[in-house]
Amino acid sequence: MQQLLQQAQKMQQDLAAAQEELAQAEVEGQAGGGLVRATVTGSGELRSLVIDPKAVDPEDTETLADLVVAAVQAANENAQALQQQKLGPLAQGLGGGSGIPGLPF
Repeated sequence: MQQLLQQAQKMQQDLAAAQEELAQAEVEGQAGGGLVRATVTGSGELRSLVIDPKAVDPEDTETLADLVVAAVQAANENAQALQQQKLGPLAQGLGGGSGIPGLPF
């Protein structure tokens, strides 16, 4: 029983370390061939948004808005992939991860 508790405590520590690593990691997504680039943390927090001046057309702000949304979505998809990479092995140790509150998979 003691060994099981130690294993659970180690997994909890590993999970906390992986979550902290995700919060510090940054991933990028882009749209429009790089005209709009969004950077998010591995946990999905938007950190920066870079818009190339060529993407700015005062007559067509709708396209710019679409590019911003697409870049942020791409960055978030990359963040989710990073989460799977970092947290996936830990979830396997917890019985597969399905149904565990707070885990994104």
